[in-house]
Amino acid sequence: MMKQERIDRVELMRTFIRIVEAGSLSAAARQLETTQATISRRLQSLETLLGAKLILRTTHAMKLTDDGERCYQHARNVIDAWLALEDDLQVAEDEPVGVLKVRAPHAFGQQQLLAPLVAFLHKYPQLSVEWMLNDKSVDFLSDNIDCAIRVGAEVDPATVSVLLAEVPRSMVATPALLARYPAITTPEQLSALPWVAINTFYQHDVTLHQANGESRTVDIVPRLSTDSIYVARNTALANTGVVIISSWMVEEDIREGRLVEILPQWRAAPLPVHLVYPWARYYPTRLRRFLDLMRDVMPQISGMRRPEAE
Repeated sequence: MMKQERIDRVELMRTFIRIVEAGSLSAAARQLETTQATISRRLQSLETLLGAKLILRTTHAMKLTDDGERCYQHARNVIDAWLALEDDLQVAEDEPVGVLKVRAPHAFGQQQLLAPLVAFLHKYPQLSVEWMLNDKSVDFLSDNIDCAIRVGAEVDPATVSVLLAEVPRSMVATPALLARYPAITTPEQLSALPWVAINTFYQHDVTLHQANGESRTVDIVPRLSTDSIYVARNTALANTGVVIISSWMVEEDIREGRLVEILPQWRAAPLPVHLVYPWARYYPTRLRRFLDLMRDVMPQISGMRRPEAE
Protein backbone atom coordinates (compact mmCIF):
# COMPACT_ATOMS: atom_id res chain seq x y z
CA MET A 1 0.00 0.00 0.00
CA MET A 2 2.80 2.39 0.91
CA LYS A 3 4.44 1.89 -2.50
CA GLN A 4 1.19 2.72 -4.33
CA GLU A 5 0.71 5.84 -2.19
CA ARG A 6 4.18 7.12 -3.09
CA ILE A 7 3.57 6.55 -6.77
CA ASP A 8 0.31 8.51 -6.47
CA ARG A 9 2.11 11.41 -4.83
CA VAL A 10 4.71 11.52 -7.58
CA GLU A 11 1.92 11.61 -10.17
CA LEU A 12 0.19 14.42 -8.26
CA MET A 13 3.39 16.46 -8.29
CA ARG A 14 3.94 15.75 -11.99
CA THR A 15 0.41 16.95 -12.70
CA PHE A 16 0.92 20.10 -10.60
CA ILE A 17 4.13 20.92 -12.47
CA ARG A 18 2.33 20.48 -15.80
CA ILE A 19 -0.52 22.77 -14.67
CA VAL A 20 1.95 25.50 -13.72
CA GLU A 21 4.05 25.19 -16.89
CA ALA A 22 1.07 24.81 -19.25
CA GLY A 23 -0.67 27.83 -17.71
CA SER A 24 -4.10 26.29 -17.14
CA LEU A 25 -5.85 23.10 -16.09
CA SER A 26 -7.37 22.65 -19.55
CA ALA A 27 -3.96 22.95 -21.27
CA ALA A 28 -2.46 20.47 -18.78
CA ALA A 29 -5.32 18.07 -19.48
CA ARG A 30 -4.68 18.25 -23.25
CA GLN A 31 -0.96 17.66 -22.83
CA LEU A 32 -1.48 14.76 -20.42
CA GLU A 33 -4.26 13.37 -22.64
CA THR A 34 -6.84 13.30 -19.87
CA THR A 35 -9.85 15.34 -18.77
CA GLN A 36 -9.89 18.69 -17.03
CA ALA A 37 -11.97 17.10 -14.25
CA THR A 38 -9.19 14.56 -13.62
CA ILE A 39 -6.57 17.33 -13.48
CA SER A 40 -8.76 19.30 -11.06
CA ARG A 41 -9.18 16.24 -8.80
CA ARG A 42 -5.43 15.65 -8.75
CA LEU A 43 -4.82 19.29 -7.80
CA GLN A 44 -7.37 19.09 -5.00
CA SER A 45 -5.79 15.85 -3.75
CA LEU A 46 -2.34 17.46 -3.64
CA GLU A 47 -3.71 20.52 -1.82
CA THR A 48 -5.42 18.21 0.70
CA LEU A 49 -2.23 16.18 1.21
CA LEU A 50 -0.18 19.32 1.81
CA GLY A 51 -2.86 21.21 3.73
CA ALA A 52 -2.33 24.32 1.61
CA LYS A 53 -3.99 26.20 -1.23
CA LEU A 54 -1.62 26.09 -4.20
CA ILE A 55 -3.49 27.80 -7.02
CA LEU A 56 -6.06 30.62 -7.06
CA ARG A 57 -8.44 30.33 -10.03
CA THR A 58 -10.88 32.81 -11.53
CA THR A 59 -12.92 32.50 -14.71
CA HIS A 60 -10.13 33.91 -16.87
CA ALA A 61 -6.92 33.56 -14.87
CA MET A 62 -4.83 31.28 -12.70
CA LYS A 63 -2.30 32.40 -10.11
CA LEU A 64 0.05 30.51 -7.80
CA THR A 65 -0.18 31.25 -4.11
CA ASP A 66 3.02 31.74 -2.11
CA ASP A 67 2.69 28.13 -0.98
CA GLY A 68 2.12 27.15 -4.59
CA GLU A 69 5.36 28.86 -5.65
CA ARG A 70 7.30 26.98 -2.96
CA CYS A 71 5.54 23.72 -3.84
CA TYR A 72 6.42 24.13 -7.52
CA GLN A 73 10.14 24.57 -6.77
CA HIS A 74 10.20 21.59 -4.39
CA ALA A 75 8.12 19.47 -6.76
CA ARG A 76 10.57 20.12 -9.62
CA ASN A 77 13.45 18.96 -7.42
CA VAL A 78 11.53 15.86 -6.31
CA ILE A 79 10.48 14.90 -9.86
CA ASP A 80 14.00 15.43 -11.21
CA ALA A 81 15.37 13.22 -8.44
CA TRP A 82 12.65 10.62 -9.10
CA LEU A 83 13.42 10.59 -12.84
CA ALA A 84 17.09 10.11 -12.08
CA LEU A 85 16.25 7.22 -9.74
CA GLU A 86 13.93 5.55 -12.29
CA ASP A 87 16.51 5.97 -15.03
CA ASP A 88 19.32 4.61 -12.86
CA LEU A 89 17.38 1.54 -11.73
CA GLN A 90 15.93 0.71 -15.16
CA VAL A 91 19.08 1.20 -17.19
CA ALA A 92 21.44 -1.73 -17.50
CA GLU A 93 24.95 -0.50 -18.27
CA ASP A 94 23.55 2.94 -19.05
CA GLU A 95 21.29 1.63 -21.81
CA PRO A 96 18.41 4.02 -22.58
CA VAL A 97 14.77 2.96 -22.13
CA GLY A 98 11.40 4.56 -22.72
CA VAL A 99 10.18 6.83 -25.51
CA LEU A 100 12.18 9.71 -26.99
CA LYS A 101 10.07 12.32 -28.81
CA VAL A 102 12.01 14.15 -31.52
CA ARG A 103 10.99 16.77 -34.08
CA ALA A 104 13.05 17.16 -37.24
CA PRO A 105 12.74 19.13 -40.51
CA HIS A 106 10.93 17.28 -43.29
CA ALA A 107 13.89 16.98 -45.67
CA PHE A 108 16.40 15.89 -43.00
CA GLY A 109 13.90 13.66 -41.26
CA GLN A 110 12.90 11.79 -44.41
CA GLN A 111 16.32 11.44 -45.94
CA GLN A 112 19.56 12.52 -44.29
CA LEU A 113 18.89 11.37 -40.72
CA LEU A 114 16.94 8.19 -41.36
CA ALA A 115 19.94 5.81 -41.57
CA PRO A 116 21.55 7.01 -38.29
CA LEU A 117 18.12 6.91 -36.59
CA VAL A 118 17.57 3.28 -37.62
CA ALA A 119 21.07 2.36 -36.42
CA PHE A 120 20.29 4.09 -33.11
CA LEU A 121 17.12 1.99 -32.68
CA HIS A 122 18.99 -1.22 -33.48
CA LYS A 123 21.69 -0.34 -30.94
CA TYR A 124 19.20 0.28 -28.12
CA PRO A 125 16.37 -2.29 -28.34
CA GLN A 126 14.62 -1.04 -25.17
CA LEU A 127 14.21 2.46 -26.63
CA SER A 128 11.41 3.76 -28.86
CA VAL A 129 11.42 7.01 -30.84
CA GLU A 130 8.53 9.20 -31.95
CA TRP A 131 9.95 10.84 -35.10
CA MET A 132 7.82 13.87 -35.96
CA LEU A 133 8.58 15.95 -39.05
CA ASN A 134 7.79 19.64 -38.93
CA ASP A 135 9.66 22.72 -40.18
CA LYS A 136 7.91 25.19 -37.87
CA SER A 137 9.35 26.65 -34.68
CA VAL A 138 9.01 24.39 -31.67
CA ASP A 139 7.17 24.83 -28.37
CA PHE A 140 8.48 22.01 -26.20
CA LEU A 141 5.73 22.19 -23.60
CA SER A 142 2.64 22.33 -25.81
CA ASP A 143 4.14 19.97 -28.40
CA ASN A 144 5.21 17.56 -25.62
CA ILE A 145 8.57 16.67 -27.19
CA ASP A 146 12.04 16.01 -25.78
CA CYS A 147 14.23 17.65 -28.41
CA ALA A 148 14.23 19.13 -31.90
CA ILE A 149 16.67 19.34 -34.79
CA ARG A 150 16.58 22.84 -36.25
CA VAL A 151 18.22 24.00 -39.48
CA GLY A 152 19.04 27.67 -39.89
CA ALA A 153 16.86 28.73 -36.98
CA GLU A 154 17.76 31.48 -34.54
CA VAL A 155 18.89 30.18 -31.17
CA ASP A 156 16.29 30.55 -28.41
CA PRO A 157 18.07 31.58 -25.17
CA ALA A 158 15.35 29.77 -23.17
CA THR A 159 16.62 26.42 -24.49
CA VAL A 160 19.84 24.44 -24.67
CA SER A 161 21.04 24.70 -28.25
CA VAL A 162 23.95 22.52 -29.41
CA LEU A 163 25.55 23.38 -32.75
CA LEU A 164 26.05 20.07 -34.58
CA ALA A 165 27.05 20.93 -38.14
CA GLU A 166 26.57 23.29 -41.07
CA VAL A 167 24.77 22.76 -44.36
CA PRO A 168 26.57 24.32 -47.37
CA ARG A 169 24.25 25.83 -49.99
CA SER A 170 24.47 26.14 -53.77
CA MET A 171 22.94 28.72 -56.13
CA VAL A 172 21.65 26.81 -59.17
CA ALA A 173 19.38 26.94 -62.22
CA THR A 174 18.82 24.83 -65.32
CA PRO A 175 21.00 25.39 -68.43
CA ALA A 176 17.78 26.09 -70.40
CA LEU A 177 16.78 28.92 -68.05
CA LEU A 178 20.25 30.49 -68.05
CA ALA A 179 20.40 30.31 -71.87
CA ARG A 180 17.55 32.85 -72.04
CA TYR A 181 19.64 35.54 -70.29
CA PRO A 182 23.05 37.18 -70.76
CA ALA A 183 25.90 35.32 -69.07
CA ILE A 184 25.97 36.04 -65.33
CA THR A 185 29.33 37.49 -64.31
CA THR A 186 28.38 39.68 -61.30
CA PRO A 187 25.93 39.26 -58.38
CA GLU A 188 24.00 42.37 -59.47
CA GLN A 189 22.86 40.60 -62.65
CA LEU A 190 20.98 38.03 -60.56
CA SER A 191 18.16 40.52 -59.96
CA ALA A 192 17.12 40.21 -63.61
CA LEU A 193 16.55 36.45 -63.30
CA PRO A 194 13.37 34.75 -62.07
CA TRP A 195 13.74 33.10 -58.67
CA VAL A 196 12.35 30.32 -56.55
CA ALA A 197 12.53 31.41 -52.90
CA ILE A 198 12.77 29.05 -49.94
CA ASN A 199 10.96 31.45 -47.67
CA THR A 200 12.25 29.89 -44.44
CA PHE A 201 15.66 31.36 -45.28
CA TYR A 202 15.21 34.10 -47.91
CA GLN A 203 12.30 35.87 -49.58
CA HIS A 204 12.99 39.23 -51.23
CA ASP A 205 16.78 39.42 -51.25
CA VAL A 206 19.80 37.16 -50.98
CA THR A 207 23.19 37.84 -49.42
CA LEU A 208 26.24 36.26 -51.06
CA HIS A 209 29.80 36.04 -49.78
CA GLN A 210 33.24 35.58 -51.32
CA ALA A 211 36.13 33.74 -49.67
CA ASN A 212 37.94 37.09 -49.13
CA GLY A 213 35.09 38.30 -46.90
CA GLU A 214 33.38 40.56 -49.43
CA SER A 215 29.58 40.29 -49.45
CA ARG A 216 26.73 41.59 -51.63
CA THR A 217 22.98 41.70 -51.01
CA VAL A 218 20.86 41.34 -54.15
CA ASP A 219 17.13 42.04 -54.49
CA ILE A 220 15.12 39.22 -56.07
CA VAL A 221 11.55 38.75 -57.30
CA PRO A 222 10.43 35.14 -56.70
CA ARG A 223 8.12 33.45 -59.19
CA LEU A 224 7.41 30.90 -56.47
CA SER A 225 7.91 31.07 -52.72
CA THR A 226 7.82 27.84 -50.71
CA ASP A 227 8.90 26.36 -47.37
CA SER A 228 9.76 23.00 -48.97
CA ILE A 229 13.21 22.37 -50.41
CA TYR A 230 11.76 19.44 -52.36
CA VAL A 231 9.29 21.79 -54.07
CA ALA A 232 12.05 24.37 -54.64
CA ARG A 233 14.35 21.82 -56.30
CA ASN A 234 11.62 20.38 -58.53
CA THR A 235 10.41 23.84 -59.54
CA ALA A 236 13.95 24.89 -60.43
CA LEU A 237 14.33 21.71 -62.51
CA ALA A 238 11.20 22.80 -64.42
CA ASN A 239 13.07 25.92 -65.71
CA THR A 240 11.12 28.23 -63.38
CA GLY A 241 13.90 30.11 -61.60
CA VAL A 242 17.19 30.30 -59.72
CA VAL A 243 17.26 28.71 -56.29
CA ILE A 244 19.68 28.76 -53.35
CA ILE A 245 19.35 25.35 -51.79
CA SER A 246 21.16 22.85 -49.57
CA SER A 247 24.03 21.49 -51.66
CA TRP A 248 23.27 17.85 -50.77
CA MET A 249 19.83 18.19 -52.34
CA VAL A 250 21.19 19.13 -55.79
CA GLU A 251 24.59 17.41 -55.78
CA GLU A 252 23.50 14.72 -58.24
CA ASP A 253 21.58 17.23 -60.40
CA ILE A 254 24.77 19.29 -60.81
CA ARG A 255 26.85 16.21 -61.53
CA GLU A 256 24.38 15.00 -64.18
CA GLY A 257 24.09 18.46 -65.77
CA ARG A 258 20.41 19.01 -64.94
CA LEU A 259 21.35 22.07 -62.88
CA VAL A 260 24.29 24.46 -63.17
CA GLU A 261 25.92 26.29 -60.28
CA ILE A 262 25.89 30.06 -60.80
CA LEU A 263 28.83 32.24 -59.70
CA PRO A 264 30.40 29.49 -57.57
CA GLN A 265 32.86 32.03 -56.13
CA TRP A 266 29.85 33.78 -54.53
CA ARG A 267 28.01 31.63 -51.98
CA ALA A 268 25.17 32.00 -49.53
CA ALA A 269 26.22 31.38 -45.93
CA PRO A 270 25.88 27.76 -44.78
CA LEU A 271 22.93 26.96 -42.52
CA PRO A 272 23.66 25.94 -38.92
CA VAL A 273 22.13 22.71 -37.63
CA HIS A 274 21.28 22.66 -33.92
CA LEU A 275 19.89 20.08 -31.54
CA VAL A 276 17.59 22.00 -29.19
CA TYR A 277 16.00 20.88 -25.93
CA PRO A 278 14.52 22.62 -22.87
CA TRP A 279 16.57 23.44 -19.79
CA ALA A 280 16.20 20.89 -17.00
CA ARG A 281 18.10 19.79 -13.90
CA TYR A 282 18.12 16.21 -15.12
CA TYR A 283 18.25 14.72 -18.62
CA PRO A 284 17.24 11.06 -19.13
CA THR A 285 19.75 8.66 -20.64
CA ARG A 286 17.75 8.40 -23.89
CA LEU A 287 18.18 12.14 -24.54
CA ARG A 288 21.87 12.10 -23.62
CA ARG A 289 22.51 9.13 -25.94
CA PHE A 290 20.63 10.81 -28.80
CA LEU A 291 22.69 13.97 -28.34
CA ASP A 292 25.88 11.88 -28.42
CA LEU A 293 24.68 10.25 -31.64
CA MET A 294 23.84 13.55 -33.34
CA ARG A 295 27.15 15.13 -32.32
CA ASP A 296 28.97 12.14 -33.79
CA VAL A 297 27.10 11.49 -37.02
CA MET A 298 25.78 14.90 -38.12
CA PRO A 299 29.07 16.29 -39.49
CA GLN A 300 29.69 12.96 -41.29
CA ILE A 301 26.32 12.86 -43.08
CA SER A 302 26.51 13.51 -46.82
CA GLY A 303 26.30 17.24 -47.47
CA MET A 304 27.12 18.26 -43.90
CA ARG A 305 30.34 19.68 -42.52
CA ARG A 306 31.71 20.62 -39.15
CA PRO A 307 30.98 24.23 -38.12
CA GLU A 308 33.72 26.61 -39.21
CA ALA A 309 33.73 28.08 -35.71
CA GLU A 310 35.09 24.83 -34.29
